Formats: sequence, C-alpha cells, structure tokens
Amino acid sequence: MEISPVLAGIPAIDRQRSNKRMAIKLAFVSLFFVGFGFAMVPLYDVICEITGLNGKTNTVAIVPDKNTQIDMSRSVNVEFLSHTMPGVGLTFKPAQFSIRVHPGEISRMDYTVTNTSGQVFVGQAIPSITPAVAAQYFEKLECFCFNQQTFQPNETRTMPVVFVVNPKMSRDFGTVTLSYAFFEAIKPK
Repeated sequence: MEISPVLAGIPAIDRQRSNKRMAIKLAFVSLFFVGFGFAMVPLYDVICEITGLNGKTNTVAIVPDKNTQIDMSRSVNVEFLSHTMPGVGLTFKPAQFSIRVHPGEISRMDYTVTNTSGQVFVGQAIPSITPAVAAQYFEKLECFCFNQQTFQPNETRTMPVVFVVNPKMSRDFGTVTLSYAFFEAIKPK
C-alpha cells in the first residue's frame, strides 16, 4: 500500500496519536449528539409551553370558570379533523366537520371510532389546534384523548369532547381547527 505524499513525512507514531485524538474527538461529538437527540423532546415541550406554539391542548380536564360569560356578540367556527396511522385497523371520524360556538359556551362534539381489525386495539388520540396560538384558549373539559382507549375486535364506540373556547381569545380567530391523530399505544401479543 502506498502512503500519500502528505502523510509520508509524518512518522507512524505521530500518525497513530493523531488518529487516536481524532477518534476520541469523534466519539465525544457522537455522544453529544445522542444526548442532544434525547434532550430535544423535553426542550421542545418547554419551548412550546413558554411560547404557546405547537397547538398542544390541555392533557387533563380543566374546571371551567364559574364566572365565565358567554360572548353572544361573536361566534367561532370550530372544525374537527381525525387521522389514524396507516394499518392500525381503525375508522375514526367526528359527527360533524364543524360547528359554530360562542366563546364561553360549553360545547360538545362526538367522535365515532370503530376497530375494524380482528384484534384488540389499545391506542391514544393526540390532539392539536390550528392556529397554534389559539390552543391556550381552547379548553377541554372532557376528552377521550386524556387516556388510552382499548377497543375490542369490531367494536364501535362514540366518544365525546366537551370544550369551551375562552372568551379571552382574540377576535382575529374566526376559525379554530381541532385535529386528532390516533396512534397505537401497545402492540397486541
């Protein structure tokens, strides 16, 4: 094997040391990026919480403010979307595509889920709101997304979402979209 002209003038021991230092540096860089990859999820959650971005909604039921007045002077169009991951064997849809609500009024939308597979399905619905800045004003009082759901083979279930659009939400938001993606939580054995 022929040594390149650049390395020809460097003694073999110096090359070995240089290679060893480079390998150690690359190992540290690799470890840093692995750690950074694991830290991304909590960092992302903190940034979303601080900025109100990402459209994450509450993950536990809230207790509505008893003094909230319904703002009858305006209404908000709330659209409902549903998605399932390919191959999970579910049909998942809202009773209606959209409804008009007055801020401050308690509203309800039912979603129908059918397990079309011949196996038990355990899943979790993950919500998001668009536009993302409206998420802090969309308050869920009851939601099937708070817990994992178990569906028996060929079972159909209607599950409610009870919510309030907070009257403090800007008048600039005429439409808010609530979207759910249903993921498989546990692989059946």
